[in-house]
Amino acid sequence: MPKHWKTKLIHSDVAVPEGYRSLTTPTYRGSTTVFPDASAVTDAWDQYETGYTYGLYGTPTTLELAGRICELEEGYRTIITPGGQCAISLIDLALLKTGDHILVPESIYGPNRKLANDLLRRFGAQVTYYQPTIGRDIGGLIQPNTRLVWCESPGSITMEVQDVPAIAHAAHSAGALVVMDNTWSAGVYFDAFAHGVDVTMQALTKYVGGHSDLLLGSVTVKDKAIYRQLGATLQILGCAASPDDCSLALRGMKTLAVRLEAMGSSALTIARWLALQPEVELVLHPALQSCPGHEIWKRDFTGSAGVFAFVLRKDVNKEQVLAFVNSLRLFKIGYSWGGVTSLVVAYDFTHYKARPDYRHRIIRLNIGLEAIDDLLSDLQDALRTLQ
Repeated sequence: MPKHWKTKLIHSDVAVPEGYRSLTTPTYRGSTTVFPDASAVTDAWDQYETGYTYGLYGTPTTLELAGRICELEEGYRTIITPGGQCAISLIDLALLKTGDHILVPESIYGPNRKLANDLLRRFGAQVTYYQPTIGRDIGGLIQPNTRLVWCESPGSITMEVQDVPAIAHAAHSAGALVVMDNTWSAGVYFDAFAHGVDVTMQALTKYVGGHSDLLLGSVTVKDKAIYRQLGATLQILGCAASPDDCSLALRGMKTLAVRLEAMGSSALTIARWLALQPEVELVLHPALQSCPGHEIWKRDFTGSAGVFAFVLRKDVNKEQVLAFVNSLRLFKIGYSWGGVTSLVVAYDFTHYKARPDYRHRIIRLNIGLEAIDDLLSDLQDALRTLQ
C-alpha cells in the first residue's frame, strides 16, 4: 500500500548495504526497544538474560563498555552508572537496609562520607569511621550487624595505602562484604578481587574517560547474587548512563595504557623533586617511603598513577598556600583528576580531627601530559612565593 510522505518520515523502506565493519563501537542511542511480538514484552532489567527491553538498562554501547571494564577487572558483571558518586550510592542503597552497620575509612572520598552521614544515617544505617591503616585490627570494630566494609586505597587526598587483604579476611570472617573504590589504580594497577574485595567501583570520569569531558561510574562484582541485588536497585532508581558518554569512555580506554604510564612516570619524578624542596615538609605518593602504607603498595600494586599530594612546611599560613596555588600557570585549579591537564587543589583539614594534622598545608596534584620540565618550572616559580 502506498504511504503518505509524512508516514515515510517515520516508517521508511530504505535499505543500506550490510557488512560494514569499523574499528569503533557504534553509539546506540535509544529509549524504546522494539519487541518482535506482543508475547515478548517484558520489563526485565538483566538484558544479558532476557535481551534488550528498554534503553534505561543499557544500549549495546553501554553494555560494551561494561563488558570491557569487567574484562579488565576480571569480575562477573559490571554495571555502568552516570557518575562515580552514583556508583557509590548504588552499592550502599542496594546492599544496606535499616539497622545495618557500615565501616568507612577516614580517608574516604568526600562525597562518599557525605552520603554516609546525610543519607544512610537518615535511613537508619549505622556508620563507623576507622583509620585507613588499621589493617587486621579492623576486626575489633566489626559488629554483628556489620554488612559492608568500605576501602579506598590509596585514600583521597592523604593517600594512605590500606592492607586490603587483611581487612577482607577480618570482614569475611564476620560475614561482612568488602567494597572498594579502585579509581586511583584505574582498575588495573590493583587486582581488587584477587586481594579479597567483593565489589569494586570506579569513577570512569577520571582515567578511563581521560579527557575531563564525561561523567561515568562503574560497579563490578564477582558474585551473581550481588549483581542481581545491584541490578534490581538500579532499575528502581532509574540511573541511566548516556550512550554518548559511554562511547567517549570506550575511545578513552584505547589510550589508557599509554596515558597511565606517562602520567605515572611524570608524577613520580615530580614527587621526588618536591621531596627535595625546603618549602615541602612531606610528599604523599604511594611509591615513596614517606607515604603511609608504602610497603603495602610495593606488595599489592603493579604501578602508580598520576595523583598525589604534598604538605608544605609548618610555618606556611593559609594565605601563602592560596597564593602558591594561584601563582601556578600550567596547573589549573579544579576538582577531579585523571585527565590530560595538570590540576591543583588546596585542602584544609583543620576541622577534621580524625585526619592527619596537615591543617591548611596539604595540596593535591593531578599530573597531566604536559612536558615535565614545564611542570617542574611552574612549581619552582610558585614555591618562590613562599620564600
